[in-house]
Amino acid sequence: MAFPEIQKIKAETKMRILRYISLLISCLLWVGCSKDVQIERHIGQLPPIWPDYTEVTLPPNIAPPSFSMPDSCQVSELRAICKAGNEEILIKARNGQISISPSQWKKLVSTSSPISVCLQARRGGKWEEYVPFHLYIAEEKIDPYIAYRLIEPGYETWNEMGIYQRCLENYEETAIITNKMTGYGCMNCHSFCQQNPDKMLFHLRSDYGGTYLIQEGQIQKLNTKTPQTISALVYPSWHPSGDFVAFSVNDTKQMFHTTDRNRVEVMDYKSDVVVYDVKREQIVSSPLLSSATAFETFPTFSPDGKTLYFCSADSVDIPAQYDQVRYSLCAINYDASTRSFGNRVDTLYNACQEGKSVSFPRVSPDGKFLMFTLSAYGNFSIWHKDADLYLTNLQTSETQPLSVLNSDDVDSYHSWSSNSRWVVFSSRRIDGLYTRPFIAYVDEAGKAHKPFLLLQKKTDYYDFLMKSYNIPEFISGKVNASAYEISRIAKEERGTDITYSPQ
Repeated sequence: MAFPEIQKIKAETKMRILRYISLLISCLLWVGCSKDVQIERHIGQLPPIWPDYTEVTLPPNIAPPSFSMPDSCQVSELRAICKAGNEEILIKARNGQISISPSQWKKLVSTSSPISVCLQARRGGKWEEYVPFHLYIAEEKIDPYIAYRLIEPGYETWNEMGIYQRCLENYEETAIITNKMTGYGCMNCHSFCQQNPDKMLFHLRSDYGGTYLIQEGQIQKLNTKTPQTISALVYPSWHPSGDFVAFSVNDTKQMFHTTDRNRVEVMDYKSDVVVYDVKREQIVSSPLLSSATAFETFPTFSPDGKTLYFCSADSVDIPAQYDQVRYSLCAINYDASTRSFGNRVDTLYNACQEGKSVSFPRVSPDGKFLMFTLSAYGNFSIWHKDADLYLTNLQTSETQPLSVLNSDDVDSYHSWSSNSRWVVFSSRRIDGLYTRPFIAYVDEAGKAHKPFLLLQKKTDYYDFLMKSYNIPEFISGKVNASAYEISRIAKEERGTDITYSPQ
């Protein structure tokens, strides 16, 4: 048996033993965790809390969780006994919500032990107790911020939107920029170089259209449509050097269904992949990336910058055959020193053979794994109910569904943390309408753990938020670019015209 297989078996065996020990401890705690109330009923199941944080793995630097019971109106009192190592904390609910304070959370996390939570509820004057659940604390931290766009869920209306950032170590959300500062036009495709908050870009459309490149506080407006390309630059991916950004150029149109369960279709009539040279203000491409007989889109660089991954499909008649477009995962070599591409395209995952289609490929920063979305057809899978997340081991070329992350609804756009141990992805699993950000731990072997909804201070936060989270991206710190200065440049400066340089 090969050494990696032995190591994998050992790791899985160790995990099973730890889970068994945790279950045994849970049973013991279940018998003895109620000390100062008379428990009259033991419920032999985990509590139905919202959000569901039962048996999840959390980063050590994340804000403390809050949760409630869906039937809290029937509960006169609710409390939780949290135990970790030698720490034991009793938390009584306020307004039906259990909230662990930052100081309490710090004490529990500092033990480096799984946190057992025993939930007790009083109904009809009698106390009942659920089986304790665990919060497992990973050794690896998570990047302290994520950035995302908040947008109306239907895409028909976009007069109010913005790009925001949220500190994961507390609950603070701040706007990077909102479109009320830029004439209420569309803004999209925010992207960061290696999770660096000081090196980012995004697009503005409509009156102040352009790509806005922000580097170390300097803001540059780029006019990116050239006579040789299909459109202005779209879906970006930074080269690790920061000197290049891969984009697609797309002739894109939307279609809105009246009866199909997939509400919205976004279709490419044409699409190519190009690379923008930041210093020379030029874009380059290759005939292998701009074929008239294929659609190429969603480029993404490998962490070493030597490979450019992208999605490619045979071109068909659009819109008549929109549901026949199927993209495969492809790769081509890239040499940054000469701005040149390899002489062949490799197909890493031929989704067409399985009647499926690939979108949103993203490589883990350690270079070991590539995550992508797989759906029945098309490339814009954020409205496709069957969209699921898959993981390719780039060392073995083995591809597997991430079953623990997937749901019965849309699971689509995703992003890796800088240490490759955490992913954030968009899902419509809650109500089928709004995308919400879910976070999950992925271990060194590529095994994903149960995802959890982005923590909020109030458990009903998402009930009152009438916007979707779009393109969640990890960042290593807070974006401090001046929204006022971006707005000024958008309105007052014409922008730099980039050029096309044939290879």
